[in-house]
Amino acid sequence: MSEFSDAFEGLNMPYSLENEQSVLGAILLDPSCMSDERVSSLRPEYFYLPQHKAIFGAMAAMDAVNKPLDFVTLLEQLRTDGDYEQAGGKEYLTQLAQLVPSVKNVGAYADAVAEKYYIRALINAGRETVTDAQEAAAPASDLIDAAEQRIYAIRQGKEVSGLVSLKDVLNNETFVRLQAMDDEDVRKEMKGISTGLSTVDRIIGGLHKSDLIIIGARPGMGKTSLILNMARHIGVNEKRKVAFFSLEMSRDQLAQRLLSFDAAVDVSRMRDGGLDIDEWKRISAASSVLVETNIFIDETPATSVQKIKAKLRRNKPDVAFIDYLQLIQPTGRAENRVNQVAEMTRDLKIMAKELNIPVVVCSQLSRSPAKESSHIPQLSDLRDSGSIEQDADIVMMLHRPHYYQIAAGDAAQADPGEAMLIVAKNRHGAAETARLRWDGRFTKFVAQEDSLEE
Repeated sequence: MSEFSDAFEGLNMPYSLENEQSVLGAILLDPSCMSDERVSSLRPEYFYLPQHKAIFGAMAAMDAVNKPLDFVTLLEQLRTDGDYEQAGGKEYLTQLAQLVPSVKNVGAYADAVAEKYYIRALINAGRETVTDAQEAAAPASDLIDAAEQRIYAIRQGKEVSGLVSLKDVLNNETFVRLQAMDDEDVRKEMKGISTGLSTVDRIIGGLHKSDLIIIGARPGMGKTSLILNMARHIGVNEKRKVAFFSLEMSRDQLAQRLLSFDAAVDVSRMRDGGLDIDEWKRISAASSVLVETNIFIDETPATSVQKIKAKLRRNKPDVAFIDYLQLIQPTGRAENRVNQVAEMTRDLKIMAKELNIPVVVCSQLSRSPAKESSHIPQLSDLRDSGSIEQDADIVMMLHRPHYYQIAAGDAAQADPGEAMLIVAKNRHGAAETARLRWDGRFTKFVAQEDSLEE
């Protein structure tokens, strides 16, 4: 073994017997301790000794369903769970109740238990990192990303690895979430983040945490403008933190589009100059609103999913937008472009799940829609890989008939404002089409029903 591995040999995992016993004893003496914020943040795995894990797991299960918690009911719960003998039985519970220095200090005891758990998790992460590095089965960049992910998981207070029983998920997560949703503020937080397009929100329910949302379109359809409109609404109206990764356009170009949208100033005039006094006033007013938002733009070209993930971990936004998939730098492990894209979409979905945020990614479509009479895009038109459809929770196709009508010489019959967002895949509901209106002067999309109300 290397000198690094030898450092782990014989290492005793740190834990505090007294603090673990004091937390459990305090809850036995006063079940209302379970409502203490620091106690309620504990999970069974935070306790080092198996009997303590079993006892706290039973307590948490009873509290989750509002079952009366006392010495007798806890014993019965442990018998029901088959943990009575492992938990030490009646004698050990009696001992726990007698060992508590002060029920009032239960929060401090809980903090100490959590502190030791995080140190043990850090040790385990170090062991796994050393093992991976010794095996050298992956490039250094992947090993660094894996090590960073382990540390991130610890910071988030999540289980680094391992199987979790359905019983623990129901008792410690699902029931807790359902009960919390009785609170109106919590319900609002659990809902998807509004896109600012009412017809789209009605179909997909907004942008939900851990979802990978793909927006496909042919060049010229306005997919960058669409997600920029969404990002602007989320930053301005929803007052959420937004990360926008632009692999094609510069941050100055994106800022101009945002100003054009808010100030109702033709984006072409902003590019060419010669703005009049009224336009400058509107731009100034729009700027004063936009500078107060938490919208962050990254224009790094040829970046990778791993680099995007690292930046998101540090900045912790509520939602991330990426423009666009085919410009993301592959890791180089896959042999061909199809496999590279498959690997990237898989990594993007994993990223959305790990960071627990919605990730919205634009994607180019193949040229096949242009060959068909209707030109309406389909899932099979997603460029480079069928895995895009497989990995995404939601796939939407942006389509503007006017684009093809002009090309075919039907300008007289064309409606330049007609647009549709076709929800071709929706893991959470039906696949429908949202009717939109497009104003190219201000690079602006609005829901058709909203435009009719204006």
